[in-house]
Formats: sequence, structure tokens, C-alpha cells
Amino acid sequence: MAQQDDGSGRAPVVIVRPTTSVTSGIAVTQKLVGAAVAFGDILRRTYGPNGLDKMMYKTNGENAITNDGAKIVSELLVKHPAAKAFVQLAESQENACGDGVTGCLLFASELMREAGRLLERGIHPLVLVEAFQHSLDEVLGILDARTMHVSDVKSLSLVAQTSMIGKSAESGGLELAKLLVEAMQTVREAGKPVRAEHIRMVKRGQDSLQDTVLIKGMVIEQKFDSERVPEIKQQSGVLALTCSLTVEQSKRDAEIEIERPEQMIAFLDAEEAILSKKIQTLVSSGAKAIFTSKSIDDRIKHACFDEGILLVGMMEDAGIEDLASATNATLINHLDDVDASSLGLLSEAKIDVSEREDGRRTRLIVNVGDAAGLVTLDVGGGQGVATEEYIRAMYDGLRSLEMVIGDGGVLLGGGAFHIAAALHLREKAEATAGRHRLAIEAFSRALESIPVALASNAGEDQIDTLLKLRAAHRNESVDFGVSKDGSIGEIDGVLIPATTLSHALQAAVETACGLLRVDQVISSRGD
Repeated sequence: MAQQDDGSGRAPVVIVRPTTSVTSGIAVTQKLVGAAVAFGDILRRTYGPNGLDKMMYKTNGENAITNDGAKIVSELLVKHPAAKAFVQLAESQENACGDGVTGCLLFASELMREAGRLLERGIHPLVLVEAFQHSLDEVLGILDARTMHVSDVKSLSLVAQTSMIGKSAESGGLELAKLLVEAMQTVREAGKPVRAEHIRMVKRGQDSLQDTVLIKGMVIEQKFDSERVPEIKQQSGVLALTCSLTVEQSKRDAEIEIERPEQMIAFLDAEEAILSKKIQTLVSSGAKAIFTSKSIDDRIKHACFDEGILLVGMMEDAGIEDLASATNATLINHLDDVDASSLGLLSEAKIDVSEREDGRRTRLIVNVGDAAGLVTLDVGGGQGVATEEYIRAMYDGLRSLEMVIGDGGVLLGGGAFHIAAALHLREKAEATAGRHRLAIEAFSRALESIPVALASNAGEDQIDTLLKLRAAHRNESVDFGVSKDGSIGEIDGVLIPATTLSHALQAAVETACGLLRVDQVISSRGD
């Protein structure tokens, strides 16, 4: 960009590099809207119960097949600034709610498409921003009015099932959804905050998704001698350590000259005395299961096994913390600090042995019972990408339950809320004078794009579906939406968290308004 010559013969003042390009006016709108619409078009076919998958293929040879919006967006190599804003929008929705990313991005994309049309007609961007924010307030008011509060197992199961519909874990059906509800309620009854982070998932490597089971405790993946390691079949004390159960070695190298055999024997006796003291401390603690994140001397291990004490070492730091959380034990970093108050409880510990192509696999299943502060879903299926998709979908279900169990607010899915809010905004627009009316109508059309996408992915005509849906809400019931087969009917059993939808609407409007305030694009790359 340079200042024009004023005729005085002076050279123009250059303030940027020659390779820098500056785009202004309608061209800016076209760039931003084009990027937003392209982003929405990528995800549109993945939306809803009939959404299809995307195959993500990386240059390093890795690939993934998914229709999870957050996964797709995270794998894209995004270049355009407007597209990067949508990536940040997806991250915000995923971090806040764990679900609803695709719907959020579709709505934001349609909002930008509608805004682009109005900007081309000469509407000022700030008029759009003000009208969009006013429309959002109206929509959030409708959301609060239509929110239903649920707490029963059946309704919560429908919330989890709705979150998994259209994804690979949908094949698990309502039984899998009930398993997710039981996992969350177990943690809640143990006095822990209702968070998906208290639920662990492990791949069993065999069977099918329908064979997924809930372990009210945790699974420890290690090599165990199933014949030597004692099993626990009744309620027993648990000790969780972060110290090694070995003879401590000197950190400095030293040489000691031994002149007589008695001196060597004295060293060995001293070492045995140290080990005997550690063994006595462990045995007298009253714990029948002892876990540590550090190494264990074989002599201590064999002595404990002889006493019927289960001893497991070399656990990861995260693993020993999970063990303490599951059994309600206190982490101890020195044997001298062991006392009865630091013990946790478990009800069963057994070795699970399975034969696989790569050899024999052993796992220790630690069952705590209803008092477990951490639970594990043992997911049936293979070790490939399919099981990873199961886990990702189940995690979305857990996050949805987290949103609902927190405040109990749900809404009917199938686009029922979106069409109701769109019709309400149309009525408001008719009573609004000036150019704000055009922006409010644009906002309502963006809302209608959600049920339209559901119908389109089910193979139905978009225009016919939209007209039928409007008529149904006007004349029959406000609970009508797009069913799984694409038909218009009363929605039953499709529940989505109100918090997830509320955040998606607010984040989408915030992103769109931020882009609409841009009047120039300055690129130092020259493109």
C-alpha cells in the first residue's frame, strides 16, 4: 500500500512490502463467506443420524474414518484466516461441551452465507451484527422456555443414545447408553464430581461392541504370572505407593574393600534386614493389595505372594493416581507414613488371560464396587480404528450426560427447536422496521438450515421438508421435527443437552460477528 503522488514530484511513501496484498470492500466479504461456506460444505454430509463418514488420510500413511466434527476439523490443514476462526470455534465447542461441533459449525457457516448476501445488497456490517445479537437473545429465551429437566435413567439413556446416533457406537443401542448412565451415576454416588474424566475406557481386543462391560474400578495392563499372583475374592484393604520397594542404591559410585568373608556376610545381612523390615511393614499394614509406581525387589514380591498379598509395581504415574481415586486410597510416598487411614478398599482383583495373535495377554481387573471413585468401560472390539471410533462416540455420550446430570436441561432434537425459534424470529421480523428486519430473517433462515441438513442427508427434498415442518409447527405441534428416516413427525426419544445447544448458538454468533467486523484483509504472502 502506498500513498499516491500529489503532483509535487515527491515519491510515494511505501508503508508495506511490495509482496503484501490488501483486499477491501466486497472482495473481503467474498473471501470470508467463501471460506465459511466451504467449511460448512465439508461437514454437511456428516450431520445427523444419516450422516456419512470422512476418510482422513495423512502424508505419513496414517488414516482415520470418522464423522465426528471435532476429529475432522482437528485433522484439517487450515490455511485461510476465516477457516482458522472456524477451527477455533470447533475447539471451543468441543472443550466446553464435548459434542455438538458439527451443528455449531453448520449454523455459523449458514449465518455467514446469509450475511454475505445482505452485504452484497449494501447492508452495513454493524447492522447485521446488532440484529444477529438481538436475534440470539430471542432464541436463547425460547431455549430456556422449551428446556425440560430430567433425572430418570430412561431419559438420561436417551440423551447418551442421541449423542451416539449417526456414529459407529450407535450399534450398541440403548443398552450401551444405559451402561454410560450407570458409569456416571456410580461416580456420582461415590461423592465425586460428575465428570467424564472419571470414566476410563480400555480396548479389550476381542468380542464386539455389544459385549462392552462396566468395571467399577480399573484395568491394569501388565504381564502377570496368572499361576503365581494371588487373586482377591473378598473386600480387602488397598495400599497405593509412589516409592520403590527395593534396597536404596547410593547415587554416588563408591568402592569398598572387603578383607574378610565376615564383612561380606555383614553387608548381605544388613540388606536382608532392610528388606525384612519393608516386608514386615507391608504385611502389618493390613492391606491385601499393594500397588506402587516404582520397582519392586523380587524377594519382597515373593514374600508378599507367600502371605497372599497381591503386589503390583512399575505402574505409570497416571495409573497409580487412578488406582488411588478408584479405591479411595491415599497416595503414600514413604513406607514410614503407612497407617490404617491411608488404605483404600476393593472387592475383587483377578487376572484376565486371553490369547491373541501376538501372544498371551494378561490384565489385572480391579473391582471396587459401588463405592468406586473411578470406573472403567471395557470396550469390546478389535484393536483398530473402528474401536477408536467407538470410544470417541462413547466419550461424546459421556460429555452429554455430564451436561445434563449437572442441570438436567434437555431439548427435543430433530431440528424441532431450530424450526420453532426460526418461526418466532419471523414473527419478530414482521414487526420490525428498517434493515434490521432483513438481518433477523437471515438469522431465521440460518436456523432452518439445521433441519434442512437432517432431511437432505436422509434423502428427502429440502424445500418440501421445510414447508411441511413450518406447517406442522403452525397447525399441529411444536414438537414436530425431522425423524431418522427423513419424515416429518413428532419427535420422541431424541434428547440433546440444552447447555450444548446454547453454547453452540452463542459461539457461532460470536464467530460470525467477529468476521463481519473485518473490512480489510492484509496478506504479507501476496495471495
